[in-house]
Amino acid sequence: MANAPCPMPHAPYPYMKTWQADFYRRPSPDASGKALWELLICDATRSFEYEATCLQSAANSTWVATQLQQAAGEELPDVIQVFRPQSLNLIEAAGRSLGIQVEPTRRTLALKQWLQEKQYPSVLDKPPPAPLPENLLGEQWRFATLQAGELVDAFAQRPIPILHIPEYLKPINLGLASTIAVPGVIIYGGRRSMHLARWLQQARPIELTYISGAPDGLILEAGLVDRWIVATFEDPEVTTAAQTYEKRKQQSQGLHFLLVQPDDSGMTYSGFWLLRTEN
Repeated sequence: MANAPCPMPHAPYPYMKTWQADFYRRPSPDASGKALWELLICDATRSFEYEATCLQSAANSTWVATQLQQAAGEELPDVIQVFRPQSLNLIEAAGRSLGIQVEPTRRTLALKQWLQEKQYPSVLDKPPPAPLPENLLGEQWRFATLQAGELVDAFAQRPIPILHIPEYLKPINLGLASTIAVPGVIIYGGRRSMHLARWLQQARPIELTYISGAPDGLILEAGLVDRWIVATFEDPEVTTAAQTYEKRKQQSQGLHFLLVQPDDSGMTYSGFWLLRTEN
């Protein structure tokens, strides 16, 4: 791992039946000019697809639950993944009534591809990034790298309270050569380390991106549309390291990591997340 620490600023479910779903107002009305809502459901390979429409007056969780039952037949899904915040509440309510887990996630690639083919909007408006709450800020942070062949083993066997290594993001499953340098960011949280790790777990990190500006910054994309300012900097050396970090992300198919630990002793860790640039 490389690069000097920088001060912090003050201030898929394997073996489960998984669907991706969207329930949203159609871009165009029906022939009589009335607004229609459309439910789209597919699996990750789009070998299964289901669609249904209703008038806006009927767009509620009961209607969605009925459609889920019709789409499923005798076997309901274990998980329904939803990327659109405006769809989440209704699908969650429908899922609860049927005993189906609903997962908010940006990674509904098959569904978004289907929406693009239909020329429906799938890109969400995102708010400007907000500063991390001051009670979460660590003491230092730095860029780091680990070889793809060592990345999982380096952390999977250690007693880390919060460990997020999805099977589909493991380097071997992405086809990455073991010698590829996977970039990451380490935050030394000091006494706040575990508090920060728990907050990150609830925020559901997606990717950590360098954005140039005045000042430059590290932005955490999380949840469905949340964005957080992890750090800002104006030091030219840090900017160069940030640019290298982004270049390495391109070489690693967007794979990168976030590690939170109390200090640089290497003795204890609070949280580790394997992340990937959102498509």
